Amino acid sequence: MSNRSTVVAILQCRCPRCRQGEVFTHAAWNLRRFDHMYESCPVCGLYYEVEVGFFWGAMYISYGFSVGIVLVAGILLFYLANDPPMWVYLAVVTTIIVLSTPVLFRYARILMLYFFGGIKYNPVDSKR
Repeated sequence: MSNRSTVVAILQCRCPRCRQGEVFTHAAWNLRRFDHMYESCPVCGLYYEVEVGFFWGAMYISYGFSVGIVLVAGILLFYLANDPPMWVYLAVVTTIIVLSTPVLFRYARILMLYFFGGIKYNPVDSKR
């Protein structure tokens, strides 16, 4: 499947240049290693850390995801649970954020690579 769309490649956490190579070494549910990345793409050789400290910017993307989760969970609790006590809001939001941390971490980094890495898709690179 050498002609993956950008959206599919992002959802599958694939290299932004060849869209074939995996970015992460282990599955997201492997809680001990969900954050381990290949240093470079196993297919095209793209070095993932574009510059030193590049992925620090992914924290802002992750923060945006977390704010969205807090807003959606808060609104749903307000309307569906008839505005429960504050501890319920805190418990629900904390649980959702903690359980989704591996996914938020990965997609924040992937979006950072795709939108701020300055890397262009090149299907020829996937044939190396």
